[in-house]
Amino acid sequence: MSNYSVRPVAPRDAKAIAEIHVATWQAAYQGLIPDDVLKAMTFEKRLAYWKEAIEFSDPQLLVALDSDTVIGFVGFDRSRDPGTKSSVGEIWAMYVTPAHWRKGAGLALWDGARDGLKEEGCTQVTLWSLVANERALQFYEQAAGFKREMPSLRATSYGSVKLEEIRLKRSVD
Repeated sequence: MSNYSVRPVAPRDAKAIAEIHVATWQAAYQGLIPDDVLKAMTFEKRLAYWKEAIEFSDPQLLVALDSDTVIGFVGFDRSRDPGTKSSVGEIWAMYVTPAHWRKGAGLALWDGARDGLKEEGCTQVTLWSLVANERALQFYEQAAGFKREMPSLRATSYGSVKLEEIRLKRSVD
């Protein structure tokens, strides 16, 4: 049972989401993504992005709270992958502050996103993860029930390097 609550995002959450996104991205991807790329992800850029995302609900966002403090977020909506059916949703982003890793916040966010995707009529959900991000893959596969789609491997540029990403998929039920 999680001690975290999850609620829809509010405009006031943009600052917390941007801070979490930058700090968690830099912690989670340290050693996986080049340092210059990690340093280029700034609070100002993320704040502008998340303010706009909140304003237009693109993607839909939920935040996880520890008491009244935002400690994580999930963005989800229809799949952005070309050629997918309208019944396929996607987790666009999910980040939890490192102090709350492996304590149930990610599952609380996943449960909220799954409920939102069901309400939208989605029957399947996908997400993309770096193959080298073992912590994320362990969460998605073992805790959240996703399975890797092996033929989906793709290379994505992060600065001067290309890293492999893999799509994971599961039923929304």
